[in-house]
Amino acid sequence: MKKILLFLFLLVVSLSYSQSVTTIPVIPTASDAITITFDATGSELDGYTGDVYAHTGVITTSSTSNTDWKHVIGSWGNNATQPLLTRTGANTYQLVISPDIPTYYSSGADVVTDIAVVFRNSTGNAQSRPDIFIPIYAAGLNVTITNPSNESVYSLNDNITISAESSINADLELKVNNVSEQTAINTTTISKSYTFTSTGSFTIEASATENSETKTEQIAVYVKTTTQNETIPTGLENGFNDNGDGTVTFVLQAPLKTDVFLIGGFNNWTLNQNYQMKKDGDTFWLTVNGLDFNTEYAYQYFVDYSLKVADPYSKKILDPNNDQFISNTTYPGLMTYPTGDATGNVSTFKINETAYTWQSNAFVKPNKENLIIYEMLIRDFTETDSFIDAMTHLDYLEQLGVNTIELMPISEFEGNDSWGYNPSFHGALDKAYGTQNHFKSFVDACHSRGIAVIIDVVYNHAFSQSPLAQLYWDSGNNKPAANNPWLNPDAKHPFNVGYDFNHESAYTKTYVKQTLKYWVDEFRVDGFRFDLSKGFTQTNNPSDVGAWGNYDASRITILQDYADYIWNNVSSDAYMILEHFADNSEETVLANYGFMLWGNINHNFNQNTMGYATEADVSWLSYSNRGWTNPHVVGYMESHDEERLMVKNIAYGNSNGGYNVKDLSTALDRQEAASAIFYGIPGPKMLWQFGELGYDKSINCDGDITNGSCRLDRKPVAWTLGYESDSDRMDLYNVTAKMMQLKKQFPSTFNTNNFNLSVGGLGKRINLYDNVGTLDVVIVANFDVTTQSVNPNFPATGTWYDTFSNTSINVTNPTAALSLQPGEYRLYSKTQNLSVKNSDKNNLVKAYPNPTSDSFQINKYVETVSIFDLTGKQVKTFKGSFNKNHTFNISDLSPSIYLAKINSNLDEQTTLKIVKLD
Repeated sequence: MKKILLFLFLLVVSLSYSQSVTTIPVIPTASDAITITFDATGSELDGYTGDVYAHTGVITTSSTSNTDWKHVIGSWGNNATQPLLTRTGANTYQLVISPDIPTYYSSGADVVTDIAVVFRNSTGNAQSRPDIFIPIYAAGLNVTITNPSNESVYSLNDNITISAESSINADLELKVNNVSEQTAINTTTISKSYTFTSTGSFTIEASATENSETKTEQIAVYVKTTTQNETIPTGLENGFNDNGDGTVTFVLQAPLKTDVFLIGGFNNWTLNQNYQMKKDGDTFWLTVNGLDFNTEYAYQYFVDYSLKVADPYSKKILDPNNDQFISNTTYPGLMTYPTGDATGNVSTFKINETAYTWQSNAFVKPNKENLIIYEMLIRDFTETDSFIDAMTHLDYLEQLGVNTIELMPISEFEGNDSWGYNPSFHGALDKAYGTQNHFKSFVDACHSRGIAVIIDVVYNHAFSQSPLAQLYWDSGNNKPAANNPWLNPDAKHPFNVGYDFNHESAYTKTYVKQTLKYWVDEFRVDGFRFDLSKGFTQTNNPSDVGAWGNYDASRITILQDYADYIWNNVSSDAYMILEHFADNSEETVLANYGFMLWGNINHNFNQNTMGYATEADVSWLSYSNRGWTNPHVVGYMESHDEERLMVKNIAYGNSNGGYNVKDLSTALDRQEAASAIFYGIPGPKMLWQFGELGYDKSINCDGDITNGSCRLDRKPVAWTLGYESDSDRMDLYNVTAKMMQLKKQFPSTFNTNNFNLSVGGLGKRINLYDNVGTLDVVIVANFDVTTQSVNPNFPATGTWYDTFSNTSINVTNPTAALSLQPGEYRLYSKTQNLSVKNSDKNNLVKAYPNPTSDSFQINKYVETVSIFDLTGKQVKTFKGSFNKNHTFNISDLSPSIYLAKINSNLDEQTTLKIVKLD
């Protein structure tokens, strides 16, 4: 599990600014001195006694949205540059904008429409939420309703005072549901006592007339209506359901809640009795008709007249704070957030979604005992953070020999720039990487190359934007409430981040199962890697760090239940991989049940590559060494969590005389030896992205391997580092590819259950005995910094051929020691020139120049070239027999990123990214 930043909870409620802020004057203009009074009651600052600071700017007519603040004072979190409020009471503070807005904010001639402000405590760990916006009026006649607030809710027969104020003397009038209730002549204030004698929606309007000019303001309030109890129709899932008959049904599990309304673009985001959800036990539901099939709608649930939340089972959300930073290239035509109608995340749906036509319909998953997994973070694997960009590198991965890609979390996470382990919506694809059809294209393209796709899922915890947290929240203690159906108020293990799921709860089980099923059914993913699966426990003492890895029968039962659901109801051969790291007795039970489990051998392999004998034993990579029945250890030398081997090789490598591991070339050679041993031990393997090229950029800051404070930050993409021109790196690439291809082409040898290891010291030996009896293999390596003798334990005498050096030896004494130079490795078999599929990266199809302004060439003979835009529309086709380096003219295409699907005369297909410039 990763060390990720623990963000404070964002309690997304719908509050107009007047519920926490008042101003003098009531109707402020840009030329006024304005006193803002903040009442912290009910906020994160409730009861706080220290200094409160304002992070503030303005919204102007040039702002693109309410997140586009202008003329911000100081910088976020720097109290030395932020205005300090004056405490005026136990929970009240004042901020004075003086002498006027243009002077205070240095806004010049810009027309200011709102003051934007967030109030924060001195340490920045508590603040007002959501952002507060104070309207600034134009000079002259204006009117505002001072009571009640917009969207206020009342009970039948409640009596209230309706009041309004104008900026100058005028004739005032109050109306309720378009019926005049009160008038006043030549004044600035008006009020009226009013009793609600019926339920439902009410419109309150205030108008001010002076001479021939009239200004009005209108708000909506609601008088509570009774929720109807009715049995939910059968066959529905939680969340949005398309019934196939033009109607849709929404389902929300919300135990202990009384009233839920559906609000959205289809009802102008207002409370409407026709959209009050029916109740069946703990479940609320509502069927809606009359919608436009081709319109995308945004929606939320309004719960118990106090809380607005997105659908926990959202398949897509709109984020008011982060969507603006997603480019149209990554997500073409992203729906605009309903600014002014909603706050916080909103869900969306569309009845007639753009269908995706799957091309690869006969994909067969690789045998899980022989998976070769490439762990990938889309953000740091591509230059554009996109599935589309990642597709252009699939030929590279196929050529390398990868048969599985494991994507770090792609479900909706907080922000756009993340490793993804701060999830908010477990069933929604994060838009920062592209559209749903982009991801389907990625999976489809992988399957067409024989590559499976596994996604990393994060069910240990949820983060603050999750509706599962918001629906049941203890604001006083800033944690999930004791009655939260999904989340524990306090974590049940010592290394939790975010808010800990209770996996013994039936509600959590339903949530996990439904969202897992969605990823398989909708996107055809082939399996899951469960992040921090050891956290799926309710039985551990979080203060006892050592105990939580102990054998836990309840945790085993929970995991087996999830696996049974997937294997019996969704996909019988889905991969189920655990990041567990519990006691071997527990992992043995899970491995024998069919799970695969991560096997972290990073430290031990790095000891070898650096040249140190201490803790150089890598036998834990072997399932037989763990006492397991099946080869279900997903071993790895690097994952996203560890410092890169090459970084430590160069920083701390051992030396002897002129042999120095800190030399780049030497360090890369030793990575070759590590690869020979790593892939030679039977069982599934995982490679962290660019490890095949000896990636040597630190996981931490600026290459400082002791500073982990920015381990989550972006890292350089290998495609930009010139690795291809480094012959030593390409040697490592080719050795890695050779080992991968050997594993795939000769599984009876490289996944044999008949093998012998001697891998405890720096001199290592692997004996693989072919179950068919045709290809026995001996692998030896020396990780010392001096010449060493290694006993190869040949199974037979005669001639043995080294695959890598194309040399041979005549073995007369099978146990006679071999002398190996520092870092030397050999892979012997009785087969001369042991051949595998060509893995030379130089054979890849390439387009150049790229980017280009008018044309490009391809370095291979091709039959057809089809050009697609990022929506999947074919925009250009070249048909014929084109010689190597033929020029393809695309000067008529608009500047953008395109995908070129290239077919050769051998029916081989390649997809390349083409960047078209002006």
